[in-house]
Amino acid sequence: MRATAHNPDILTCLANLSADEVFTPPKVASEMLDILPKALFCRSDATFLDPFCKSGVFLREIARRLNDGLKDQMPDEQARINHILTKQVFGLAITELTSLLSRRSVYCSKKADGKYSIATAFTRPDGNIRLPNTEHTWNAAGKCAQCGANKDDYDRDDTLEAYAYPFIHGIDPTEIFNVKFDVIIGNPPYQLSDGGGTGSSARPLYHLFIEQAMKLEPRYLTMIVPSRWFTGGKGLDDFRVRMLNDDRIRKIVDYSDSRDCFPGVDIAGGVNFFLWERDRRGPCEITNIHGEKVDTSVRPLNEMDVLIRHSTILAIARKAKASIQTYLSRHVSARKPFGLDSKARPKASGDLTLVSSDGTGPFPGTSVTAGKELVHVWKVFVSKASSDHGGQADRAGLRKVFARVLTAGPGVVCSESYLVVGPYADESHAKNAVTFLTTRTIRYLVAASLYTQNITRDRFDFVPILSMKRTWTDIDLYALLNLTDDEVRHIETTIRPWGDA
Repeated sequence: MRATAHNPDILTCLANLSADEVFTPPKVASEMLDILPKALFCRSDATFLDPFCKSGVFLREIARRLNDGLKDQMPDEQARINHILTKQVFGLAITELTSLLSRRSVYCSKKADGKYSIATAFTRPDGNIRLPNTEHTWNAAGKCAQCGANKDDYDRDDTLEAYAYPFIHGIDPTEIFNVKFDVIIGNPPYQLSDGGGTGSSARPLYHLFIEQAMKLEPRYLTMIVPSRWFTGGKGLDDFRVRMLNDDRIRKIVDYSDSRDCFPGVDIAGGVNFFLWERDRRGPCEITNIHGEKVDTSVRPLNEMDVLIRHSTILAIARKAKASIQTYLSRHVSARKPFGLDSKARPKASGDLTLVSSDGTGPFPGTSVTAGKELVHVWKVFVSKASSDHGGQADRAGLRKVFARVLTAGPGVVCSESYLVVGPYADESHAKNAVTFLTTRTIRYLVAASLYTQNITRDRFDFVPILSMKRTWTDIDLYALLNLTDDEVRHIETTIRPWGDA
C-alpha cells in the first residue's frame, strides 16, 4: 500500500526570529480571520492591512478567502487575483528579510513584478508589501521618542537592523498606499530588548502598534499579543486602563499558556487576540483556553481594575470584593522594601539579619535606606518571584504561586528578592499570617491577576485584611466568601496544597 505524500504548509515550519518577533501559525491566522464578518471576503472593495508583516501569513490567508468569495463576481481567475493583490491586500514589513518572505508567501515570488509572481499587474518589485526606510528619533536622554529604544544599543550603521519599525516611526500606510483600510490585522513585535536583555529589561512594544492602528480608525482591528496587558505592568498601566474602558473591544480569545497557540513558544502570561469594532459598542465576549478547557463569558471589560481571564475566578473575586472592604495590598511593600537590591548579601558582621536569595546572615543597619518602620517589628516575607514558571500553571493546570513565605522578627530585613507583608503585633500574629497567605484561597486570589512571574503589591488587591489573632483555614475562607461547591472545586483544582513539592 502506497503512503500518501504529505506536503506541509511551509509557514508552519519556520523557526521564530526571536522571542520578540514570533511567527504566526497559519491555523492561528485563520482563527483570527474567523472572528471577522464573513461578508468582508465577498466584497471587492474591502481593504486589508498587515502593518508588521513577518511571514505574510495573514495577507496570504486573506487573499485565499477573497479569491473564493469573489469567484462569482469576477469569474476570470487572473483578473480576480490581480484585483485582490493590487487593490485589497497591503502590508508593511518589519525587516528586509520579512519583506522578502512575505512577498514570497503572498505573490509566490520575492519580486511582485517578477516572472514567477502570480500577479501580472504590478509595476514595482515590492508590490503592496513595502519596507519604508525609517530611523529612530533620539531625544536628549538618549531614547527614541517613538519606541523608547536606547541609543547606545540601537544607533547602528546601515549593515545592522535598527528595529525602527515603520508603523510606529512616522509611516502612515494610508498615505503610502492611498487607501483607507477596512481591516487592520497582524502579530506585532512584542518587546524591544535593551542591551540584549529580556523580561524586566525588555520594553513592551505591542501596545504602541495597537494604539497606532486605532488612530487609523479601521472598521475592524484584530491583533494577537501577550496577555500581560490584562494586569498592566512595565509601560502598560495606562494602556490597560484605556483598553478596559474601550467598549468597542467585542471579543477576546485568550490562551493562558502561549504554547497552546504558538507551539514551542513560552510567553509569560499567555497570549490573546481581540476584535475591536469601530462602529459597534457593548460588552465583550471573552474566551479563555487552557489545553482542552474552554471558558466563555460576556461581560464589560472594566468591571475590575484588571481583566480577569476566567469567569469562575471573576465570580470569586467579586465575592471577595463584596464581602470585604479593605485589602491586603495596603500592607504589602513596594519592591526593594528596605532599599536593598537583589545583589545584597550578608556581611561578616552587622547589627541586623539579612534574608537574601543567597542565604541569611549579619547585615549593617546603616545600609538600610527604606522601610525603617518595618525593621524592628514582626512581619512576613513573601518571595517576589512566583514559583510558577512565567506566572503560569504547569501543564496539569496547577499553581503554587508563592515560592517562599516566612516570618521575620525584629531586626530582620530582606533584599529585593522579597516583599514585606505587615507589620504584625507579635510572633503569633505573624505565624497566623503565614498560614493565611499559604491557604489555597489566598494564593488563588493573588493568582487571579498574576500573569507574569513577578509578584507586586497590586496582586494582593483581592486579598482581604482579616484579623491575625486567629488561624485561618481554607474551610474558614470558603465560608467567609460564601463560595459554591463548583467555586471551591475550581480553587482546589487550580492551586496546589502548600505542602506539595
